[in-house]
Amino acid sequence: MFETTRNQPEPSIIVIFGASGDLTLRKLAPALYNLARERLLPENTVITGYGRTDLTDQQFREQLKEGIRRFSRTQPLEEKVWADLGRRLFYQQGVYDDEDDHRRLHGRLKKLDDRFDTGGNRIFYMAIPPEVVEPVLHNLSGVGALRRQTPCPENQACHLRVVFEKPFGRDLESARALNDTINSMLDESQIFRMDHYLGKETVQNISVLRFANSIFEHIWHNQVVRWVRVTVAEDIGTEGRGGYFDSTGILRDILQNHVLQLLTLIAMEPPSSLAADAIRDEKAKVLRSLRRLEGDEVSRSVIRGQYGEGTVGGEAVPAYRAEKGVAPESTTETFVGLRTYIDNWRWVGVPFYLCAGKRLPAKLTEVAVQFKTVPAVLFGAMKEVNLRPNRLTMRIQPDEGVSLRFVSKVPGLALDLKTVEMDFPYGSEFPAESPEAYERLLLDVMAGHAALFARRDEVELAWEFATSILNEWERQPPPDFPNYRPGTWGPISTEDFFNETTDYSRVGNPNRP
Repeated sequence: MFETTRNQPEPSIIVIFGASGDLTLRKLAPALYNLARERLLPENTVITGYGRTDLTDQQFREQLKEGIRRFSRTQPLEEKVWADLGRRLFYQQGVYDDEDDHRRLHGRLKKLDDRFDTGGNRIFYMAIPPEVVEPVLHNLSGVGALRRQTPCPENQACHLRVVFEKPFGRDLESARALNDTINSMLDESQIFRMDHYLGKETVQNISVLRFANSIFEHIWHNQVVRWVRVTVAEDIGTEGRGGYFDSTGILRDILQNHVLQLLTLIAMEPPSSLAADAIRDEKAKVLRSLRRLEGDEVSRSVIRGQYGEGTVGGEAVPAYRAEKGVAPESTTETFVGLRTYIDNWRWVGVPFYLCAGKRLPAKLTEVAVQFKTVPAVLFGAMKEVNLRPNRLTMRIQPDEGVSLRFVSKVPGLALDLKTVEMDFPYGSEFPAESPEAYERLLLDVMAGHAALFARRDEVELAWEFATSILNEWERQPPPDFPNYRPGTWGPISTEDFFNETTDYSRVGNPNRP
């Protein structure tokens, strides 16, 4: 659906703010290494890290090398590739709110321009907490390193782009304020708001499955579809991120961005072209039509949870409130499930169930489209026949693939029916290892391709939906947490969750610790 160029982009200097952090070690360094390994990273491209940690260039190189050894999808590390990449890695120590430190950075970048002939091209990557993004932008602007510019004329090499990692704000008000600040300094074409889920191979396959196969698109509407579910489940706890997560929660951390982005790809209309804005226009239309949950409807259609202590796979795991960095009486949610609707011509009346949580039975990200049941006039009267509805499931991770559930006759003289699965595992058909999401996304940033990045209106519309729920939660008394055991599917049964008439606030809790 969204083609990433195989042509090498123009060389530039990529400046990573927060270069000594975990994201750089685990994701950015391996992605840049693999692009260099595939000869997709321009030979003169320079990577400069900026952070508060006091490191020399050599120490920074050794740190990234260790990250590549530990986290790269390709092993072992190829010393020749590393040697070529390593000579283009540099580090500048500094704080985020000091203009003099940014002036020193700006001066060093100019020297690197002359040395590597990068033509003044810049990519600033904000791998930093949201609260320090604005000081960095203001200081870059103050020293002349940041400027507004429209796309360069064709065949002319000049670019200045800024990548923003999530979370992009904490609510609608803060997201709008951050967007206002950014748009006062940069043109929208220079802004790349990152959601790494959009770089996943199987996420892009959602749109191909819909728009390249006539058997699906003509049944992709409310006359045939019964409900749609989007699930992002993790079987782990906070994994050392307790302090960050306790100030964020699963609604902000996962549902507002990853889940809603998946929803837009499932529900969007066919775009007029594969151009970035044509695609993003259709995604924004879905978010505009997404029914807001407000007032009493939040209690009726949204359920939140927090895991207690328990045993998973024979191993005892702590309650969320006992995790490192988490407040002992925390009311931060580790699970959210909700039911809402898309009020447009295609989807009116079809419930969409969105779910995200930690300490659930499995790690999985998937989209399920359940179709309406067939009339029971032929087989419904048969004893011991369970005519389960057809279901199309798109597995994003970890067992990537597509499966279709349907009913078949069991071989034999009797007319026995059985529900079966027709499964397409991604790995068996395409054994070559797919690039990691960050490889594709970094290459798209360097090439100026914005289709896999959220536009301003998408971000604010997603926050508008999430903020109405957050505001109602603030008005309600805190829940009786913890309210689900680790290794269960949260504080509500499957039957209650997928019942369109269920008032979630009134159902019993089958999984209470």
